[in-house]
Amino acid sequence: MSITADRIEDVPAAVDSNAWKALLGSALGYGMDGFDLLILGFMLRAIAADLGLTQAQSASLVTATLIGAVLGGIGLGMLSDRLGRVRVLTWTIVLFAVFTGLCAFARGYWDLLLYRTIAGIGLGGEFGIGMALVAEAWPASKRARASSYVGLGWQVGVLVAALATPLLLPVIGWRGMFAVGVFPAVAAYFIRVSLHEPELFVEKSKDRPKESSLRLLVKDGDTAKLSLGMVILCSVQNFGYYGVMIWLPNYLSTRFGFALTKSAVWTCATLAGMALGIFLFGHIADRIGRRPAFFTYMFGAAVMVLVYSRLTDPIELLVVGAIMGFFVNGMLGGYGALISELFPTAARATAQNVLFNIGRGVGGFGPVVVGAIASAYSFETAIAMLAALYVLDLLAMWLLIPERRGARLT
Repeated sequence: MSITADRIEDVPAAVDSNAWKALLGSALGYGMDGFDLLILGFMLRAIAADLGLTQAQSASLVTATLIGAVLGGIGLGMLSDRLGRVRVLTWTIVLFAVFTGLCAFARGYWDLLLYRTIAGIGLGGEFGIGMALVAEAWPASKRARASSYVGLGWQVGVLVAALATPLLLPVIGWRGMFAVGVFPAVAAYFIRVSLHEPELFVEKSKDRPKESSLRLLVKDGDTAKLSLGMVILCSVQNFGYYGVMIWLPNYLSTRFGFALTKSAVWTCATLAGMALGIFLFGHIADRIGRRPAFFTYMFGAAVMVLVYSRLTDPIELLVVGAIMGFFVNGMLGGYGALISELFPTAARATAQNVLFNIGRGVGGFGPVVVGAIASAYSFETAIAMLAALYVLDLLAMWLLIPERRGARLT
């Protein structure tokens, strides 16, 4: 069960309909992740007013969803490595759809908390299992771009939530919004039930190792180094993303007096840059390699956050914000392919979910740390601190992560 590639495949291969359906089903599932979390944030005030919740109880609904996602990511990732990508992905979507629908009928805090936790478990499996499925279904020469398209699903989900919620929430209420959240899940379900397990998974499942997929992530020193490297990469990427995006509207408002709508324009420009960065990352990584692509984006992120922290002109903030977003979150387009190539089929979905969720957990402290430094010093200092983290990113990539472009999955 070696993690070393048998050989490097440079010959482009055709993409069949099953690969496209795997991509669509996985991107839609990851889009639901972004859509669900954002609409929940929009709805907290309305839910609290209707059910008589305290501020702490309202916030705990988000926390419960995230805890459920972490537990689901680990548990469902391990099940996927044991039982199959398509089967477990279908379970995740059913779990999410049923308990999101039940949220619309919640009568109080405790049943809503339970429904959100279980819906979060369903969401937790989406990223890693979807990435593993796409990596195994697509040819090696196009693997990174396919993974980047899945990553774009999150951006699309966030954008749809940002546009639709202000329009629909006053009309259909928070219960209606939970009902709306079921529809993309139903669409994803019908896409997935027509999928077949990747041939690679079927072949490798005949010779499955006895160790658990979680144990395979640290089965020896070389593998542990890969896991450590990916945890650092995922942590820095999520830390930078949440640290910038949570505080950006507040920064623009307090320093430059931007109204909420104007701050939203600048934030949307940054999000557009992020989406373009994710899209192009996959194409760049397929063309020149994973390491050169990551090095370019990491260096670009370090430079652009420093530049951004020193700007004062609104137009410059708009343009440079988009460029900063391009580099800061564009790397999300590469993790799916990279992790898939570093770990064997018997642990691929587990690696995707566990390592990325650890990074997301660490990244969750980004807003807290940025806020603390901004309060003690300045927002410019806090943003500049992020540049130092990308230097750590560069070192981890250089020392711990090998090149795997076009690698035959093991």
